[in-house]
Amino acid sequence: MERLRESLHEAPIIDKDGYEYLVHPISNGVPMLDPALLREVVVEVMQQSDLDVDKIVAPEAMGIHLATALSLQTDIPLVVIRKRAYGLPDEVALQKSTGYSESEMYINDIEAGDRVLIVDDLLSTGGTLAAICEALDDIGAEIADIAVVMRKVGESAMDDVDHDVTSLVDITVADGEVTIH
Repeated sequence: MERLRESLHEAPIIDKDGYEYLVHPISNGVPMLDPALLREVVVEVMQQSDLDVDKIVAPEAMGIHLATALSLQTDIPLVVIRKRAYGLPDEVALQKSTGYSESEMYINDIEAGDRVLIVDDLLSTGGTLAAICEALDDIGAEIADIAVVMRKVGESAMDDVDHDVTSLVDITVADGEVTIH
């Protein structure tokens, strides 16, 4: 996890209307994502997560590269929760709210009884993951595990959700710096 820790200390932080936004290769694709960092993160997710699942589920956009690499390593099919509707049969819409945006997302290819692993880059406000968990619960899917690379320490919408989240690192972002806990 040395590459991940080093990359967090090197990551720029920008102000988005009073919200300190971490700009990191894993969560933004900027600066450039080093394959060795991605590999390190995916191996760690594989070691810490319940992989006895039918599908890996990842929200668009920054969960996709992690989940794709994980899918390639495990041969577990990948479902991407998209930001646009396709109008496919059984498509499920969900409303998400984060620290800096509100929008809809759409789930396809998840059925009642599917056992899933949710993978994402960063848990910050928890709005995206909480909305995804609620929608998957409503569908009747079994959320076997939730894995994020980074989790910001503090309150989040996931505090009110009956699912645990495993993070590779817990961080705080304050005064323009990242602290790893």
